[in-house]
Amino acid sequence: MKVLVINAGSSSCKYQLLEMDTETILASGLAERIGQGMGKLTHKIAPDTDHEEKIVRESAFPTHVEAMEMVIALLTDAEKGVIKDKSEIYAIGHRVLHGGESITETVKVDENVKQIIRDCFPLGPLHNPANLMGIEVAEKLFPGVPNVAVFDTEFGMAMPQEAYMYGLPYEIYEEMPLRLPRHLSQVHRQEDRRIPGQAPVRAALHHHAPGQRLFHELCERRQVL
Repeated sequence: MKVLVINAGSSSCKYQLLEMDTETILASGLAERIGQGMGKLTHKIAPDTDHEEKIVRESAFPTHVEAMEMVIALLTDAEKGVIKDKSEIYAIGHRVLHGGESITETVKVDENVKQIIRDCFPLGPLHNPANLMGIEVAEKLFPGVPNVAVFDTEFGMAMPQEAYMYGLPYEIYEEMPLRLPRHLSQVHRQEDRRIPGQAPVRAALHHHAPGQRLFHELCERRQVL
């Protein structure tokens, strides 16, 4: 099962194509300078392995659509491609900054989820609009393929009120539900892990990269698809 992971920024887009059955990164890359004249796409086949191959292309990317179209072309290239057709992609994962208080776990994207992301634009003005744009581009280029969103703000949602409230008038919280920082849950998340034959241990998950964070989330939460 192949999953495409996207981390869309305002003028860039990182991606990884993952083979979930073998937990292998088939390809990864970065599209830069989107909407800024001449863009650049750095594409890696079998990244971080002895067989890594890098391809660099320069082209104008007026929007994220054109950048992702080139990504698809490279992924499906007759000579260098890692898949034959984009229909091989089973699902698409997205990193999203802020889900407010409404989203507490990884979710399958629907119109309600997209509206929540829009509602959180004031809480994440640089990231949430770009994250939503990445989702909408994926919906356009991969019609019918499910999209799944992992939110940085998932961590800490179980904190008691006295732990997450700022020392500000409550009216401010009612107007805009600001909570003590809980971003980048991939850095701080702690989970109970059981090692076969040993007592339960508590392990911290380190933050490697957005795509890898989504990779682990999707491995653990296939049921959301």
